[in-house]
Amino acid sequence: MLTNNNNMRYPEAAEAFDRLLCIMDDLREKCPWDRKQTMDTLRHLTIEETYELSDAILDGDQMEVKKEIGDLFLHLVFYSKIGSESQAFDVKDVLDSIAEKLISRHPHIYGDTKAETEEEVKANWEALKLKEGNESVLSGVPGSLPALVKAMRIQEKARGAGFDWEEKEQVWAKVEEELGEFKEVFVGKELSSGQKEEAEGELGDLIFSLVNFARFIDINPETAVERTNRKFIYRFQYLEKKAKEAGKSLSEMTLAEMDVYWEEAKKSNAGKV
Repeated sequence: MLTNNNNMRYPEAAEAFDRLLCIMDDLREKCPWDRKQTMDTLRHLTIEETYELSDAILDGDQMEVKKEIGDLFLHLVFYSKIGSESQAFDVKDVLDSIAEKLISRHPHIYGDTKAETEEEVKANWEALKLKEGNESVLSGVPGSLPALVKAMRIQEKARGAGFDWEEKEQVWAKVEEELGEFKEVFVGKELSSGQKEEAEGELGDLIFSLVNFARFIDINPETAVERTNRKFIYRFQYLEKKAKEAGKSLSEMTLAEMDVYWEEAKKSNAGKV
């Protein structure tokens, strides 16, 4: 059930949001830095803030998550303020637009459509987007997404349209097929420039199939790789620290010596990353 303005569910939140809007007005009028900003100058900062929120979520730091959400709220309000200055849109238009979109995309909540499962909800969502004018279910995937995230989103949207494997065993068979082809043709051989381009394509196919399998077993590959990145960084920096304490540089150590410290690092942060 939707509420109207005379029966607000969140009056304190509305008051806090109004306070932020008023502060944004002040900053835009009185602060030299804020006055100077455009959507283009804010864009890269917004991307940075989004990644900082991602880091906080991976760290499990709820207070940092709260802080980073606030930073993103500021950016969204900033864009809305700039939009209002050119009379293109204001924050009310933004909020009304997303509210109407959510209502229209959830007919199983605000209409008579039946959707009992997550998959049915996703299928309805993609079908509605096509009715709204999207030429392809994949047209909503941003072109600038990181490749691993984009692969996951492409596969999710294809599944929403009914194009997908039936069993995870089929997906794993595809992984093994791609791995076998790559190994047979490219592993252990000197590659010409033309073969490197071909190898790149085949490696892409292999990674894409691994992303597909990860999706089938409900693992986000971006999160998985980032956790491995963090693990490696911790262990490598531990190795650097121990080498320095021993009065050596890594280039002066044997692999066997480094492996001792590497194993220590694995034990010292087991389960923490």
